[in-house]
Amino acid sequence: MSAGIVRTGRRVLRFRDLGEDESPDLVYFSSVSENTRRFVERLDRAAVRIPLRPGVEGMIRVARPYVLVLPTYGGGERSGAVPKQVVQFLNDPVNRALIRGVITSGNTNFGPYYCLAGPIVSAKCRVPELYRFELLGTSQDVARVGEGLDEFWSRQQSPVDALHTIPVPTPRKDPV
Repeated sequence: MSAGIVRTGRRVLRFRDLGEDESPDLVYFSSVSENTRRFVERLDRAAVRIPLRPGVEGMIRVARPYVLVLPTYGGGERSGAVPKQVVQFLNDPVNRALIRGVITSGNTNFGPYYCLAGPIVSAKCRVPELYRFELLGTSQDVARVGEGLDEFWSRQQSPVDALHTIPVPTPRKDPV
């Protein structure tokens, strides 16, 4: 594990390079509500968390391809839908190069802004949006994501299948 200091815009972040053994194929961000963390823990697979306070805790830099799980912020607004910590994480060229897909949580009360962070990250990083779930997710969401991730990673060996997604149980409503 090594560390580095990187200027991201006006901020200077300390990066902690994760070794291959510390860098699982699932990276997530969870706010103080801990909803995303609880969902990821129910998947029962190795995962690493993007720090809540990267200015204090430092930011992580991964060492292998991963799927990103994140909540949607913004309370019904497009701006701010992707948490700032995730933006900082993805602004690192190494982290951005290794992302392979995105899974997003949200709240259906926000209508067309439900899980908006997913399509934003998907478009900016040119990776598939794999799944959307509401708040903590259901047991069915956990099972689908777990099985879907296993299949997704097995298909990553073949470039033709690289855009495989996990079946979404409800129709998607993209923002206007």
